[in-house]
Amino acid sequence: MPVKRSASVAALAPAGRRARARLCLRLAAPLSFLLLFAALLRTQPFLGYPPAAPPPVAGPPKVAFLFIARAGVPLDFLWDAFFRNGEEGRFSVYVHSAPGFQLDRTTTGSPYFYGRQLARSVKVVWGEATMVEAERMLFAAALQDPANQRFVLLSDSCVPLYNFSYIYTYLMDSPKSFVDSFVDKTEKRYNQNMSPAIPKDKWRKGSQWVVLIRKHAEVVVSDKNVLQVFRRHCKMVVTKRLLGRRPNARRLGFSLRRNKKGAVIQEHDCIPDEHYVQTLFSIKGIEDELERRTLTYTSWNQSSNPRDKMTWHPMKFEYDTSGPDQISAIKGIDHVNYEMEHRTEWCQRNGTSVPCFLFARKFSYSAAMRLLEQGTIGPPKSAQLLVNF
Repeated sequence: MPVKRSASVAALAPAGRRARARLCLRLAAPLSFLLLFAALLRTQPFLGYPPAAPPPVAGPPKVAFLFIARAGVPLDFLWDAFFRNGEEGRFSVYVHSAPGFQLDRTTTGSPYFYGRQLARSVKVVWGEATMVEAERMLFAAALQDPANQRFVLLSDSCVPLYNFSYIYTYLMDSPKSFVDSFVDKTEKRYNQNMSPAIPKDKWRKGSQWVVLIRKHAEVVVSDKNVLQVFRRHCKMVVTKRLLGRRPNARRLGFSLRRNKKGAVIQEHDCIPDEHYVQTLFSIKGIEDELERRTLTYTSWNQSSNPRDKMTWHPMKFEYDTSGPDQISAIKGIDHVNYEMEHRTEWCQRNGTSVPCFLFARKFSYSAAMRLLEQGTIGPPKSAQLLVNF
């Protein structure tokens, strides 16, 4: 038997439909807007870091000083004098230290280093890609400030050879980056497995202590492909196995071993931080935009004893080897010879001869104290007048 609806219920049905229709009309406009907005978002490219066009800089351009440190900055007292004699707002400081280390009043005597450690860091091991990763983290952190226009990579044993004003002007007057880069035809660090991402003719070698303009710092931070190849195929394998046992093999730079099939193969050392930036810029075709020299002086071990050369570490300046004569000799260097390329880099700025080096390493605590005493980078803390060099 069919169920009969009452008149009142029948009368409400058309009214309910009309109410639902009005509700749908009211919701249609905002829903359409949301759908259109979502569609627009899907069509926009992902805005990753670094930005294509950084915001305009309101103040003066800065030099970013990027320190790779084991923990603290042992020569912070010297850098404190250097920064105090500088101009506030024209420099910034960043430190990559061991994970978990904090720069505060208990770990540094200089306020210029308070809290300047990176929020994220890696455990750096010499001769491994972690050194390159630390460098990239420093560049990435410094790029977040659009005022930073020059990026100076430094070790915790580096010292400035001049006062702030001279170094600032030297860097800002050059439109190029300073990257020690050359072709070493005698070394055998290139691994054929790096091809085709890294062609052999693009392989370069040089000092890791670079000074980059902003454009080139962005190239380093944006790279993913070349870094991955370095992680897989550029490793220090010989030194770890032979250190202290076979100095002749270390001197040659390679050792022999048999693979699983019994074939004799060579194994080579590859130190990532001595190749990465140079090779990356070679691949990117921007070598013409570089001063192909470093601004950081290093005195390498000249001993004829192979055991003294095992670690390839530079000589350390001590108190008795950091006097005025030694420092003046470094400041007087006006050219660098690259014997492998039959190339001489005469150090110039805008056509005028200038000193080749603004910084030097490796300096002990006592050697750095002597620099401060003799006023190399400015007067001691007790003095108030700036001494210009």
